[in-house]
Amino acid sequence: QEQLVESGGGSVQPGGSLRLFCAASGIIVGFFAVGWYRQAPGKQRELVAGNTSRGSTNYADSVKGRFTISRDNAKNTVYLQMSSLKPEDTAVYYCNADALTGSYWGQGTQVTVSS
Repeated sequence: QEQLVESGGGSVQPGGSLRLFCAASGIIVGFFAVGWYRQAPGKQRELVAGNTSRGSTNYADSVKGRFTISRDNAKNTVYLQMSSLKPEDTAVYYCNADALTGSYWGQGTQVTVSS
């Protein structure tokens, strides 16, 4: 069964860092474009960072220079390193894997940035 499971979320003070993990099973992430999305209360889900199967990356303007998406195909895992976190980064973060064969989502992990 295809499944993405996020972890690594939590509460952090402004300026802090977190690393999110997305462990895949039932699919081979190396064949997928992967991305991290977030959804804050009352707002639409938005793309934070994306990484194609060929290694190209893209970031939302609001996180450029602070967030880094990466993947370890051997571990079938996608990461999001978040630094210099701001209160406006507070949201539920979702992992996505997308290909012609299908699109998969994780259940989300909460990130809260507050003093």
